[in-house]
Amino acid sequence: MATHLNPYLSFRGTAREAMEFYQSVFGGELNVSTFGEYGASENPAEAGKVMHANLTTPGGMVLMGADTPDVMELASSSAISCSLSGEDLPELQGYWDGLSAGGTVTVPFEQAPWGDTFGMCTDKYGVDWMVNVAAPE
Repeated sequence: MATHLNPYLSFRGTAREAMEFYQSVFGGELNVSTFGEYGASENPAEAGKVMHANLTTPGGMVLMGADTPDVMELASSSAISCSLSGEDLPELQGYWDGLSAGGTVTVPFEQAPWGDTFGMCTDKYGVDWMVNVAAPE
């Protein structure tokens, strides 16, 4: 089996909602396990929170996420961006449109100085995204 590097996103009580949002953007199968299912929290209020969620898209992308327990600090994601890149403009435009809806566009999705179509946004859950479509050769 090959080694994979997958984004793992942390949330504070919104993991299920966020992962369902990403499923609406990317499609695919979403599996969600709660703290209550595994007896992983002593706080009954956290029983329904997400201990682990895994979204596998039809194209093979994998995105994971979880709620951070109340007793733990929620790490800032300001040093990390998720990057999507490829050659299929309609596919990546659709991802851009979905991810930027309700979020903040920091770099508009348009032709960049290097010739590709590129944009940056922060989605409505605070996750930073970069989308790059390679220019036709």
